[in-house]
Amino acid sequence: MLRRGRPRALGAAALLLLLLLLLVALLLLGGDPESEHRARAERAGDAGCRPWPLTPRVPTDERLRGAAALEGDPPAGRGGHNRSGCVLQPPLPPKCELLHVAIVCAGHNSSREVITLVKSMLFYRKNPLHLHLVTDAVAKNILETLFHTWMVPAVRVSFYDAEALKPQVSWIPNKHYSGLYGLMKLVLPAVLPPDLARVIVLDTDVTFASDIAELWALFAHFSDKQLIGLVENQSDWYLGNLWRNHRPWPALGRGFNTGVILLWLGRLQQAGWEHMWKLTAKRELLTLPATSLADQDIFNAVIKEHPELVQPLPCVWNVQLSDHTLAERCYSEASDLKVIHWNSPKKLRVKNKHAEFFRNFHLTFLEYDGNLLRRELFGCPSQPPAGAEQLQQALAQLDEEDACFEFRQQRLTVHRVHLTFLPHKPPPPRPHDVTLVAQLSMDRLQMLEALCRHWPGPMSLALYLTDAEAQQFLRFVEASPVLSARQDVAYHVVYREGPLYPVNQLRNVALAQALTPYVFLSDIDFLPAYSLYDYLRASIEQLELGGRRKAALVVPAFETPHYRFSFPTSKAELLALLDSGSLHTFRYHEWPQGHAPTDYARWREAREPYRVQWAADYEPYVVVPRDCPRYDPRFVGFGWNKVAHVVELDAQEHELLVLPQAFIIHLPHAPSLDLSRFRSSPTYRACLRALKEEFHQDLSRHYGAAALKYLTALQQPRSPA
Repeated sequence: MLRRGRPRALGAAALLLLLLLLLVALLLLGGDPESEHRARAERAGDAGCRPWPLTPRVPTDERLRGAAALEGDPPAGRGGHNRSGCVLQPPLPPKCELLHVAIVCAGHNSSREVITLVKSMLFYRKNPLHLHLVTDAVAKNILETLFHTWMVPAVRVSFYDAEALKPQVSWIPNKHYSGLYGLMKLVLPAVLPPDLARVIVLDTDVTFASDIAELWALFAHFSDKQLIGLVENQSDWYLGNLWRNHRPWPALGRGFNTGVILLWLGRLQQAGWEHMWKLTAKRELLTLPATSLADQDIFNAVIKEHPELVQPLPCVWNVQLSDHTLAERCYSEASDLKVIHWNSPKKLRVKNKHAEFFRNFHLTFLEYDGNLLRRELFGCPSQPPAGAEQLQQALAQLDEEDACFEFRQQRLTVHRVHLTFLPHKPPPPRPHDVTLVAQLSMDRLQMLEALCRHWPGPMSLALYLTDAEAQQFLRFVEASPVLSARQDVAYHVVYREGPLYPVNQLRNVALAQALTPYVFLSDIDFLPAYSLYDYLRASIEQLELGGRRKAALVVPAFETPHYRFSFPTSKAELLALLDSGSLHTFRYHEWPQGHAPTDYARWREAREPYRVQWAADYEPYVVVPRDCPRYDPRFVGFGWNKVAHVVELDAQEHELLVLPQAFIIHLPHAPSLDLSRFRSSPTYRACLRALKEEFHQDLSRHYGAAALKYLTALQQPRSPA
């Protein structure tokens, strides 16, 4: 029995030894650390899912040397970094994990771009976000106000001064249109907080089509040596074959695009990133005159020398729509695009095969109502936006059964505000300069060209628009030779929200952004005399309004019933039109008390400024110092909004001085919706009376016995705007 059992024991031992030898042979001859990852992908093969390697092979010059053959060249081989397909996605971060995003943004146009980018991120995101914005003074002013008034939950914003970073990159010659700002991503590891471990870095011209948490999850694929995650450049730029004598910076094959970057900041610091990129840049600049693609050239030169630093990302995370794009190789196979990158200088005007499809996708977010993105991330406790708790408490105290509820709610509404929506050049400092201040909505855009012809000085205009209307306004200005030529007109978009027109909130936005010592508080449907701008500056100097003298200069207002008429070029011509019936004093037939104290009979003969007294319901158009009282925001829609402001001016002891050579003329237009509601709704008029009473109570508390004379205003049967 023992003899018979021995061969079986020997056979089992031999089999075990054979298996061990086979395993060793497999490890030595064909072992692949990606085999299990590929096996899992093959098990998902019914869905046509290709793997993205856990440790992707970094491209070498040999592997990509044949890339110049556009049609016959595979996009980096089986398992290569530019294949898309169905990427095996690592687990998403916990839903309350804070994701960090860094963006360099400078100027007016870039600020508009970054808002569309942020909208697309907010639309899909499920995690709290911390935005790290490297900005110049212009972009900071715009974006700080925008995010403060947007009040999006679970979004933090930190600003970093781009001006302070310029010396670190100004030594690098750069031909790219982004200028010095296009090089600043190189210094982010030294600029961002030292305790920040990882960050996603984005160009302003990208649009998300997926949850940014999926991109954040790709950090899990980094090996210990990998510091930077990038998508392959989707053009032949770095192959140097686009035109004769084209000499790009060195790169691995097609190189990488830096519109979307994953940075492992701690590892970059440990690896001596600053020394590394500066050394590489200085060496390459010995033989190359400048960078052509800003930071991207230097990133690629570093990666060429240190390929172990890069973690190639799936192409769907940076679908590049450049002039010579090869992105179709990516999106024609991809089941789900993630990020679209408008990396042509032409931006949305780029012409390539499927540009219209991507343009329509981008327009979805460009015109999307940003108010709808003020949504909570349920289950993720976070610090509420500044002022949000006080606002919620004030709203909670309102009585929804109150007939005037919508008036009170509109007053408390915090509107998103985009300052200087278009490029703006501030006026040079002048001691007596005047800015025309006004507000308008979409139905008054046609007034802008005529206003620009009549008023050659600076203007600050607040526009009440939806997100879609803001884009229509942009196109309107770009198509107008008159408007596009004016760099001294500041347009501030206040985004529409609520049923009533927030007229005084709009005026306050425009007033706060005036940069000259004095402001002319007008309305958009008035055209000033051609000479008014120069005349006002001369009058301010002549009357010595600086210092202790507090005065409001009254500009007499007139109106015409005619849509077409010859605008008077002098006071004499105006008086002739007045005598012929082509002009009238403003609202003489329906609200004479609004402008009667101006004393038009005296104005006809006047040669010097004259003083008038305040009277109930007086609402002249005035020139005042920039630091004048703000308009009372409780007055929304139609009624008493200017009257209340003139009351404040009088209460603060401003003289009312009528200018003898000044005039403005109101042009006819259809009545506004709020005026129609005022005329037709008894409830509307009752609410306006209630607001007037509350205003006088507040006035009495603030000015005491001096406010008693204003109570007579309550005796009037109805009130104008």
